[in-house]
Amino acid sequence: MRAFILSRRSVLLASVTTPLAAALPQAIAQDAPDLSRLKAGQFIWTPERAPAGPVVVLVSIPDQRVTVYRGGTMIGASTCSTGKPGHTTPSGVFVILQKDKNHHSSTYNNASMPYMERLTWQGVALHAGNLPGYPASHGCIRLPLEFAKVLFGVTSLGTPVVVADAKTATADIRHPGLLISDHLEAMAHDAVKTVAAKPHHPETATAQTHEAAAFVISTADRRLLAFVNGKEVFAAPVTLKAPEKSYGNHAFTLTGPDSDPRHMKWMAIGLDAAHAGQSDQIVASTLNKVDLPPDAAKRVLALMHPGSTMVITSGPATAQNRTGPGFTIITHDDA
Repeated sequence: MRAFILSRRSVLLASVTTPLAAALPQAIAQDAPDLSRLKAGQFIWTPERAPAGPVVVLVSIPDQRVTVYRGGTMIGASTCSTGKPGHTTPSGVFVILQKDKNHHSSTYNNASMPYMERLTWQGVALHAGNLPGYPASHGCIRLPLEFAKVLFGVTSLGTPVVVADAKTATADIRHPGLLISDHLEAMAHDAVKTVAAKPHHPETATAQTHEAAAFVISTADRRLLAFVNGKEVFAAPVTLKAPEKSYGNHAFTLTGPDSDPRHMKWMAIGLDAAHAGQSDQIVASTLNKVDLPPDAAKRVLALMHPGSTMVITSGPATAQNRTGPGFTIITHDDA
């Protein structure tokens, strides 16, 4: 793809935490609610909390922790080891581009990377590896072997992975998905009905069998870009209702239809420190203040499916701020 490079200073809130004590990979008791108790190599895995639904993976660089949500419900969490100084893990919004149970690095002396899930074609991935209790990789996100294995089993092509180097605000929200401010109620019903009829992609999905759609709205450029399997398929202009305000950086993943036939359910993640603790403002400051032309909205809905991710970023989509290929929105500038 193209990566939209935003200023690291705009999202950085805290540095990496102090090293965690070393421990053998293991699952801790499922009833332990405090994720800060996790020590290096430990994880929680409770998939029965949400047996089905689109998966979202949230990686916290400051906490050295990975949290997994399915259908908007947390089903697992694990310690991790991200990139070390000089080989930092880029923060931003990614989707899984490739999966390989028995991957070996073509860059680092054929190093084994079991249960690899690729986030960029430049070498960033989730995979099993050594967890010393502090950032130690060459940019990848290392996981305990058993956790990498179970995570591999619930993700699919296009699963969003949010890597944050700041505090995040998360919320479950309801929105019809139409980015048309004056849409009729009947239009909202039709939009929800269209998307609800589509299943989320199975864990066996590949680029040959499924089309994973994702969308980026750059408020700086006032433009939406649509991607299928990491490749740009069309662009459209957007209108901002409050162009004088900062829209920040937010990711929205469609988790499924709502009981209200006018709305769909989204998991919203605010990536700016300014929005931490103000999750209800995520929608007020973003989705409800972006307008798409009706024809463009119809094209978005035709591609949208449970599991689709929509990113709204205040960064521009200029040529000097792009890398390729793949779907990546990098939110710091020293990767």
